[in-house]
Amino acid sequence: MALKATIFKAELTISDTDRGYYATHALTIARHPSETDERMMVRLLAFALNASDSLQFTTGLSTEGEPDLWQKSATNEIDLWIDVGLPDERHLRKACGRARQVVVYAYGGSKAGLWWARVGQALERFDNLSVFELTRATTGELAALSQRGMSITCMVGDGGIWLSDAGNNVSVEPAAWMNSRPGKQGSANGR
Repeated sequence: MALKATIFKAELTISDTDRGYYATHALTIARHPSETDERMMVRLLAFALNASDSLQFTTGLSTEGEPDLWQKSATNEIDLWIDVGLPDERHLRKACGRARQVVVYAYGGSKAGLWWARVGQALERFDNLSVFELTRATTGELAALSQRGMSITCMVGDGGIWLSDAGNNVSVEPAAWMNSRPGKQGSANGR
């Protein structure tokens, strides 16, 4: 018998002064049986940093060739493709060909550095790709926020990013390995 996804509910309140975006999202997040709390919370962070009324979680790990999140236009074109983790180069080449903007939130400590050393140069030619790295310490702190029913606040402003729940506060400082996002050089949440 196949294992089923675990369902998490999150009330995510976003106050992003850099983008002028203020909203509360009631999210249902399906965590694939092979997915860790760390990965799921990086997906939640990616949602918070790119939130809009049309940004959606996809089936992700369950469907090959899909991102973790995407935003589609009214004509069903992919405006924003977001992957978390260490996607392979071929996957990212396809993503860059299909979407207007592609963003990767890489994590995994030294594995992330080795991944970027292997694929970074080949990906430099894509002017619609941004890659940000999250430290192992940061993703560990994010994983500690994970609960089946979460109330998370994300504050973004002046280049700083903070996520908090009732008892914990996590400061997030992504390193921009490659940033093609217009208007926000050096920022992981620019549009």
